[in-house]
Amino acid sequence: MYDLIVVGAGPAGITAAIYAARKRMNLLVITKDLGGQAALSGDVENYTGYQYISGFELTEKFLEHMKKFDIELREAEEAKKIEVAKDRLRVRTDIGDYEAKTTILASGARPRTLNVPGEKEYKNRGVTYCATCDGPLFSGMDVAVVGGGNSALDATLQLMRIANRIYLVTKNNAYRGDRVMLEKVESSEKVEILYLTETLEIIGDKTVNSIRFRKNGEEKTIKVQGVFIEVGYVPNSEPVKDIANLNERGEVIVDGQNRTNIPGLFAAGDVTNVPEKQIIIAAGEGAKASLSAFKYLSHLSG
Repeated sequence: MYDLIVVGAGPAGITAAIYAARKRMNLLVITKDLGGQAALSGDVENYTGYQYISGFELTEKFLEHMKKFDIELREAEEAKKIEVAKDRLRVRTDIGDYEAKTTILASGARPRTLNVPGEKEYKNRGVTYCATCDGPLFSGMDVAVVGGGNSALDATLQLMRIANRIYLVTKNNAYRGDRVMLEKVESSEKVEILYLTETLEIIGDKTVNSIRFRKNGEEKTIKVQGVFIEVGYVPNSEPVKDIANLNERGEVIVDGQNRTNIPGLFAAGDVTNVPEKQIIIAAGEGAKASLSAFKYLSHLSG
C-alpha cells in the first residue's frame, strides 16, 4: 500500500514525484517510458531559466533531479486501468497490480494520426511522427511536414538543418503557433508553406515517394521521401475512462487543484483539460497535483 502512485514520467509526472518525495510520501512511479514528449522536443527556448536547451537535455535535467531522491520506479511498465477499491485506488499494469491511497495520472498524450490512405502502410517506411527521433534518417532528402501548430513548426525547424527541401502543409489559412518559430520557418529558403491544403494520400513503393494533396480545388502530387505528421495529440486517458469525467477530446477534467471527480484521484499535464500544452505548464501542474494529494492524505490521517 503506497501513499501515492504516479502514472507517467514526463514533466508532470517527474515533478509530481519530486514534490511527493520531498513530502516524505511512500511513493511509486510507473511509466511506459521516461521523459514523455519533452524528450522528443527539439529546441526549447521558453522554459524559464534556460534561454536555450534541447528537449533531450531538459529531460536529462529532470531525471537527474528525480534520481536525487529514493523513489521506487517501475520503468517500461504500462498502466492499463485504474480502479476504485473501497478506500484505495488500484493501478493495474501489463505486469501487475498496485494499490495506493492516492494516484496522479500524468500519462501525457500520443500523436494523432491523419487517417489517410498510405499512412499505415508506410509507417516507419517514410511516415513518422517524431522529427527528433527520425529526422537524421532524411538527411539531404525532400520531406513534407503536415500540421497547423507548434509541433509542426518545431519539426520543420529541426528538419531545416537536415533535409534538402521541406513542404509545410496545413489545412488552415495561418499557423496557430509561436510567432518566433513561424518567423524562422518563413525566412528559410528550404521551406515552402502550403496553406489551405488538404492531404489526401501518402504514396510509395517499398518506401514513401510522394504525397498527394488538394489546394484551391486542384489536386497535386509532390515527390518526397518522408512525411512527418504533426496534427496534434490524443490524451492517454484510457486507464481512467471508466471512472473519471472526460471532455469531448478525451481529456481528464480537473479543477484548479488537479482533482478529478474521484476522491484521491488527481491528474496533471497533457492528459488533462488544462488548455495549454507546454513543458513548463505540465511541470507546474505536476507540482500542484502532488501538493493536492498530500493535502488529501493529511485530511485522511487527521
